[in-house]
Amino acid sequence: MFRASARLACRLALVGFGQPAIAQAAGLETWLLAQSADVPRGPGMYLDLIKLIPVLLLYLLWVKTTHWVETDTRELNNVRYEMWNSIVFFAGVLGFVLLFLIPIYVLGLAMLVVAILAPLFSYIHVRNQMVGEYEKVMTAYHIGEVLNDFLARFGIRRVFNKDDDGVDRTGPPVFFLGKSAGGGQEDPSRVEKAEESEYYYGAKQLIYDAVSRRATDIHLEPAGETTQVRYRIDGILHAAEPFDRASGDALINIFKVLSAMNIAERRKPQDGSFAAKVDGREIDFRVATSGSRGGEKMVIRILDNKTTVTRLDEIGMRPKLVAQLRELLNQPSGLILIAGPTGSGKTTTLYACLRDIDRFLRNVVSVEDPIEFQIENVTQNEINVKAGDNFADKLRSVLRQDPDVIVIGEIRDEETAGIACQAAMTGHLALTTLQATDAFTALRRMRDLKVEPASLAQSLSAVLAQRLVRLLCEDCKEPYKPNPEFLRKANLPPDKVDVLYRTPEAPEQICPTCGGTGYLGRTGIFEMLVVNDAIRELIRSDASENAIKAEARKNNMIYLLEDGLRQVIQGKTSIKELQRVV
Repeated sequence: MFRASARLACRLALVGFGQPAIAQAAGLETWLLAQSADVPRGPGMYLDLIKLIPVLLLYLLWVKTTHWVETDTRELNNVRYEMWNSIVFFAGVLGFVLLFLIPIYVLGLAMLVVAILAPLFSYIHVRNQMVGEYEKVMTAYHIGEVLNDFLARFGIRRVFNKDDDGVDRTGPPVFFLGKSAGGGQEDPSRVEKAEESEYYYGAKQLIYDAVSRRATDIHLEPAGETTQVRYRIDGILHAAEPFDRASGDALINIFKVLSAMNIAERRKPQDGSFAAKVDGREIDFRVATSGSRGGEKMVIRILDNKTTVTRLDEIGMRPKLVAQLRELLNQPSGLILIAGPTGSGKTTTLYACLRDIDRFLRNVVSVEDPIEFQIENVTQNEINVKAGDNFADKLRSVLRQDPDVIVIGEIRDEETAGIACQAAMTGHLALTTLQATDAFTALRRMRDLKVEPASLAQSLSAVLAQRLVRLLCEDCKEPYKPNPEFLRKANLPPDKVDVLYRTPEAPEQICPTCGGTGYLGRTGIFEMLVVNDAIRELIRSDASENAIKAEARKNNMIYLLEDGLRQVIQGKTSIKELQRVV
């Protein structure tokens, strides 16, 4: 049988390679026949178990690594999923083929090892360039963490990745502080209690990952046997790797402990806060929980002072609008409303206005719920709902503190709206935010809050409405010729708009800068209704919204959509994004 197979193999070689290979094939046939003559055949097993064991181990390694590469490429979103999965899989297949074709066992085994490890380490090298320091694999830190996890199964405390002084500072550069956000008094017992959990380092990794990806919120949502994790980045929720249900519940408990919340209460809503140092800078986190049918859900708001825009000319306003707003901020009295729906950046604009006011010559007092950012030389008051505080009572006490500027976090009820108008009429400059879709809807909202037209007309100086649009990634945005019909509908001159920009239609590879989303960061689009004498009379007479719009248009007011088109023409955002927002 073996002689016949040898002759057949040689003849196939002749057919496949032609006449130049005849001499080589004849020599191969002679060698194979000689080998078969020297090897005695008889009863028994022809399988060498000792040689089979390494092959099985390498097979299991190959299965494990291909599964890991598939999972990892799906999570990263900035590496080529199809390419790397194909390379790792087919390289392993080739290695096993070579193992059975090469007659020398050691050489075939070496080729299999190379076929499995070479593409694997190539992928590791590429993916390590795209992730943070503490997300890299096969580094000294990563190997130490794997060994720590292995030793933990036998009850051995962490041994590797410690400082020279023996202090355990493992994991990402996240150090939880035993205090509430913005608070000065630390409570180390919170951190000590949280460190007792075996999932403590998972909590650090979650926080580090969210901050590194510029997330503003972390959503931990129970879903059957898992806990889903989603990050809000640039206003859009993005799914992250989920946890199993036990791990997810443990992480929620850790954050509840850090926030001084009751871990036994899982149905009633709870609020809390904590702080942490991430990469050396202190960041505040606001935590809110609520019971649901599937279990307890948690949302963590990330308040990073470093990423917060602090100047009016950095939030997307056109220069003329910045000059108008600064002129209003320098007035001794009046009410300035900043309107927009939830998540439209109202608070960021409010703080930008505060930073533009001369806080050394004017007494600035704020009433907020909660205080999101600390501002120098501003007396900031936080509403303590649990203690029975509310905006109206706090505002009455603030008015007795001789303020020049009063900042109200948000108008939520009739009493607060009335006091804000009264403060503006009695010689104070009042700044506040209001939930409304545009500047004209804000006027109707104030009327819905029982503010008299005469009082509103006398106190109101301006209404600034805004939205946030995502900015196109500069590294992957692509130009295109706009449709002339669309330009005409948008009141844009077709002869002056040669090109617009959009996200890539069919990208060849995922952009590492934006992670394949096509957008990076956000900016604001604005409209401002400045209340002059004519508009003041229309408000006092409770005129219709259309009448006020017509008068505002006479004063060259630019609407939200028009300001958004300005950003589109400048190549900062896309038509599709503008349509999503406005």
